[in-house]
Amino acid sequence: MKPDFKPYEDKMKKTLDVLSHDLAAIRAGRANPAVLDRVTIDYYNTPTPLNQVAAISTPDPRTLAIQPWDASVLKQIEKAIQMSDVGINPQNDGKVIRLGFPPLTEERRKELIKQVSKTGEESKVAIRNIRRDAIDKFKSAHKKNEVTEDELADAEDGMQKLTDKYVKEIDGMTAKKSKELAEV
Repeated sequence: MKPDFKPYEDKMKKTLDVLSHDLAAIRAGRANPAVLDRVTIDYYNTPTPLNQVAAISTPDPRTLAIQPWDASVLKQIEKAIQMSDVGINPQNDGKVIRLGFPPLTEERRKELIKQVSKTGEESKVAIRNIRRDAIDKFKSAHKKNEVTEDELADAEDGMQKLTDKYVKEIDGMTAKKSKELAEV
């Protein structure tokens, strides 16, 4: 019997997708609409993502413009951005909300690099937890005499190789983002 790694590999891929999304939300001194992905407003008593009630554009590298399709939600959008972890005060001109991204200070840059590192570590922990769950399942199958000792060893070895592959990808992603932050 060959161990089935597919469900565990799918979970690891999802972990990478989440990491990629989280890293995109960390601003690197440039205006990136992804920083607003987690911002939601109360639109007709329904929590609604900002990108579903407004057009978000980047008129220049350091500015985001948010133009709501319904002008009545302008104040709600402004308040939601202020309450979020974006860290930028919105300017409202009555039609469009603008977010000006200041150049990063050295201190803020180091803080963001630490945040990237922490996010990468959390992803590695998630990958290792997936490995642990898989190995526990293989050991359980071994106890029930569904797999032999050799098959268990092969399954553990295969899961470790899969884990190493994804941890290496996480390291690459976080190194790339850290380098991007260091150069801004």
